[in-house]
Amino acid sequence: MKTIRLKDGKERALLRGHPWVFDGAIQRGGADSGETVRVEAADGRFLAWAAFSPTSRIRLRVWSFDAAERIDAGFFARRVGLALQYRALLGVASDGVRLIHGESDGLPGLIVDRYGDTLVAQFTACGVERWKGVIVDTLLAATGLARLYERSDASVRTLEGLPQACGWLHGDGPTELTIREHDWRLTLDIAQGHKTGFYLDQRDSRHLFAAHVRQRGAQRVLNCYCYTGGFTVAALAGGAAAVTSIDSSGPALERARANVTLNGFDAGRAKFLDADVNASLRSFLDEGRRFDAIVLDPPKFAPTAAHAERAARAYKDINRLALQLLEPGGSLFTYSCSGGISADLFHKIVAAAGIDAGVQAGILARLQGAPDHPWTLHFPEGEYLKGLIVLKKPAGA
Repeated sequence: MKTIRLKDGKERALLRGHPWVFDGAIQRGGADSGETVRVEAADGRFLAWAAFSPTSRIRLRVWSFDAAERIDAGFFARRVGLALQYRALLGVASDGVRLIHGESDGLPGLIVDRYGDTLVAQFTACGVERWKGVIVDTLLAATGLARLYERSDASVRTLEGLPQACGWLHGDGPTELTIREHDWRLTLDIAQGHKTGFYLDQRDSRHLFAAHVRQRGAQRVLNCYCYTGGFTVAALAGGAAAVTSIDSSGPALERARANVTLNGFDAGRAKFLDADVNASLRSFLDEGRRFDAIVLDPPKFAPTAAHAERAARAYKDINRLALQLLEPGGSLFTYSCSGGISADLFHKIVAAAGIDAGVQAGILARLQGAPDHPWTLHFPEGEYLKGLIVLKKPAGA
């Protein structure tokens, strides 16, 4: 077993249970890509078993802090079993579920989603790549399913020195699937869709939005960055009379239209625009249009903290425009999925947008990803999705 020795004082994060070690913390030692190594403090104390990544800034990703644990097929069977037990406690109202959420489930670099009878996996780090065959067998045995598709095409693999990889790892068949979410049906393509095919992390927010539209009687709804129309379906289910949905992807908009039809809604209640969101918001302002509820669910503007300043300006701009477009008494559901933007910073950005918009507004709730996308006490980086429900106060309030 190869050993990695850390510099003096660099063991503190591991002692707090954080699963990453950066390259600058290492005093000496090396290993092959994905190889399991013993991690020691400068004085030789055992700290963890970890997977070694020779090219990534995150040089070590911890498997276990238990010196007696062995990283073998049994280890992966135990970790997968615990993750499935946790999901069974949640009562997820869908057959689309995040089964494995990387570091938060003790399997760094591994993402696994279940869509009905099909598993989709992303192997984004050297350690899980090295153990891929064992992990695939473990997942199939633990779930009893026979179809597993790989979507290891995320750009982060290049940081790990890994090529992109997509395709069936077990079984075969169509990649276009239909899942149940709450009382709705939604289609996706696991080969072509974003991430593993769909954004399961917004499941609870979509349900909440439908209830909010219904409770407040919102009739005119604007869904920005609508992708395949999850929030569009939610708004229609909540009773909205007219839902305008904007995205710059033609194929995503076609699927959004299909999802509206699939759920039996009048197509005349839904309008889809293949356009730039920022330009559209400005155009709506010039036209004097107003909305009772708006969703802003943009793509990742700041993947790391290094991009935070530029991303903050972009978030502030779209939130300012959205707040101006809201009717007094209207609601804004606004989100950031950027790892480089903390929940507190996002709150400050939206507050600054309100000041620039010249509106008074209150925050009804903070939002986060669905509970099958957990973030743990020791790994705050797991909190990537954050959101706010903002209520625009009546004029003069």
